[in-house]
Amino acid sequence: MQDTYELRKEIIETCLWMRSEGLVYGTWGNISVRLDEGNYLITPSKVDYAVMQPEDLVVLAPDGTQVRGTRLSTSERELHRGILNKRPDVNAIIHTHSPYAMAAAARNTGVPVISEEMCQLLGGPIPLSHHFVPSQDHVELGRVVTASVTNVNAILIRNHGPVSFGRSLTEAKVCAQIVEKSCRIYLTLLASGGMQTISEPYVSAGRDYFLNGYGKT
Repeated sequence: MQDTYELRKEIIETCLWMRSEGLVYGTWGNISVRLDEGNYLITPSKVDYAVMQPEDLVVLAPDGTQVRGTRLSTSERELHRGILNKRPDVNAIIHTHSPYAMAAAARNTGVPVISEEMCQLLGGPIPLSHHFVPSQDHVELGRVVTASVTNVNAILIRNHGPVSFGRSLTEAKVCAQIVEKSCRIYLTLLASGGMQTISEPYVSAGRDYFLNGYGKT
């Protein structure tokens, strides 16, 4: 993606969308995208989405150096940077504080594959980061989350909230919705006393179909 005015506006509109969908409250969410130049465009820290302007967004190099922008980038920059560095297939990241995903993140396990949507959009079970890290420990939080990321397009930060990824910002938005929906269904199934999960071969086949066959058959 090119660092354009239109892309920056799209990111701001996505921030407003997160709030309208109930995926965040206040400014408790952040977004990053991979630029064609190799750097990362990321939302600033503690700027209300309603007043955020395109010039408020910040460009970081993969090593964390601030390349462009006068604002301070989000305090959770290290988890964005770590994931983008680890996953070259990911071009956009959305971190929210959606309620059902936050509830699932307070359990001791991730979320198993319980729907075809999870197979296709996420590509597997949603992992849970290895251990709790206070938000103020920004560097350690990024390190632990990055180490916990798998090849699945989401992760639950333990006792914190979800992070969703995609090949585009549009896909990351859908993944964020699927994560929240999946966590809500999962918690409902737990309360009901049981569930039927989808085995790995079907998960892999569903993901392959979404990537290579969906819309072609």
